[in-house]
Amino acid sequence: MNNGKPNWWSRPSSAPEAARIPAPPSSGDGDGDFPLPAPHPPTTPPAPAPEPAGTDLRAAGPAGAEARAAEAEAEAETTGTGTGTGPQAPEPVAAGSPDPAPSVVLTKGEPRDPAPEEVPHVQDPAPTPAPQAQTQAQPLHAPDEYRTPPYGEPGPWAPAPPVQRPPAPVPPHPHPQGPAPWTQYDPWGVGGPALPPPPAKKSRRGLAVAGALVFALITGVIGGGIGAYVERNGGLTTVELPQSDAKDTGRAPESVAGIAASALPGVVTLHVRGGGSSGTGTGFVLDTKGHILTNNHVVDGARSSADISVTFSSGETARAKLVGKDTGYDLAVVQVTGVSGLKPLPLGNSDGVRVGDPVVAIGAPFDLSNTVTSGIISAKERPITAGGEKGDGSDVSYVDALQTDAPINPGNSGGPLLDSKARVIGINSAIRAAGGSGGDGEGGGASQPGSIGLGFAIPINQGKRVAEELINTGKATHPVIGVSLDMQYSGDGARVGQKGKDGTASVTPGGPAAKAGLRPGDVITKVDGQRVHNGEELIVKIRAHRPGDRLELTLERDGKELTKTLTLGSSQGT
Repeated sequence: MNNGKPNWWSRPSSAPEAARIPAPPSSGDGDGDFPLPAPHPPTTPPAPAPEPAGTDLRAAGPAGAEARAAEAEAEAETTGTGTGTGPQAPEPVAAGSPDPAPSVVLTKGEPRDPAPEEVPHVQDPAPTPAPQAQTQAQPLHAPDEYRTPPYGEPGPWAPAPPVQRPPAPVPPHPHPQGPAPWTQYDPWGVGGPALPPPPAKKSRRGLAVAGALVFALITGVIGGGIGAYVERNGGLTTVELPQSDAKDTGRAPESVAGIAASALPGVVTLHVRGGGSSGTGTGFVLDTKGHILTNNHVVDGARSSADISVTFSSGETARAKLVGKDTGYDLAVVQVTGVSGLKPLPLGNSDGVRVGDPVVAIGAPFDLSNTVTSGIISAKERPITAGGEKGDGSDVSYVDALQTDAPINPGNSGGPLLDSKARVIGINSAIRAAGGSGGDGEGGGASQPGSIGLGFAIPINQGKRVAEELINTGKATHPVIGVSLDMQYSGDGARVGQKGKDGTASVTPGGPAAKAGLRPGDVITKVDGQRVHNGEELIVKIRAHRPGDRLELTLERDGKELTKTLTLGSSQGT
């Protein structure tokens, strides 16, 4: 290399490499050999047109050399390998000097590319110095220490292998369980950071799971709303509950419901005004004429029929007039007129009642009309007294009562006490209240009026007799024995007083007691064999009979027990 151009033939070639170099054409007579022109940069020349067989490709002799020089100059201009000052002349060859190496001549009928073994060894010609006046040509490319052709196919010798550099290290995959991501391989890289992996695609499975969760949430909210609505409103449709046949209303006549159904139409509620006060009580129908039996203390304040109002269980209301009353028995009869469809209650027999028999009480406690309660007969022949508000004893009633635990309260007074066959066996009249001192009617001045299971009723046998007398005569008679009792006696029994009221004799002359032989100071202990403990009990036992009934009295006189028999007298009641 003497002018900046690479010298392509400066190194001998081996036989296989020389075989690949095309041989120059020659004349037919073997003259005009010329050195091989310098190879041009690899370009793709157009395919030469075919020449007739058996003709020389190039002319021999000087004409052929000129032609070849012109061709080389044209090729140099075309490829740009010239110096830039004009076409470069071919290097001169000394006349008469031998060729550096034999030239290969193509003749007619010979193959274009000889076999490798037939190609002679060609020596590189000695470089010829360029004229000094000619401008030094600059190489197009920097010198290649490996003498590698810059274009096209490799030179006549094998090029050195390219420099191999290790690929850039691939960072470990962030997810050990998954495969390493694909990266772009760069064999000429310098070990810089690897290209970032492509963005991960969103998993369809994740989208499906998210959609399922959203659907489940919406479904749960809707389902919860529907459930709450169903729970509060009982369902999405109208609720129809099962119900028994309305015709199934039959009750046994002896049951409480049967007794109440039978007796309620004959029970009334009374409202009384008079004397600056008002009260409520109960009564029941005695007959179809409109007579109603009740307690005396219920209607005691009325002065005329305008003060008494009667209300039936059907709601019908009527005015009632007072027929008669009796303080000693605490009974009264009123009568309504112009009322049709009255239903009297049947009367039972109180002498046939036994302790423990079931009973039903009907009344209007605290003005709650048509109230039904039930219980049993707790005791019989309980001597009770009621009234006594006047202080002179004229308003005190003495009752040989039936005791019951059926609830009775203020407002029940005068109502019926019924047996298991809906028959009246007593008239509810008094209660024993907590804190009370006696068996007075409607609590007897007790501090806490109300039922504590101690109710008392006048036996219907006594009530029937008094009611008949009040309806027939307007007055009731009381049985008497004709003695005055010492009510202060504290011993057991009822003692006949030494003197009567206003200083009169304690034993009425010509009376039932005088005829039987009773004397002042005698202590009566039994009536018809039943023990009496005080004077009140003796009165109760006597009034439990009718005037004219015969009684057997047991008494003590001077330490001796005597038995006397007498017939009861009669007195006018008030």
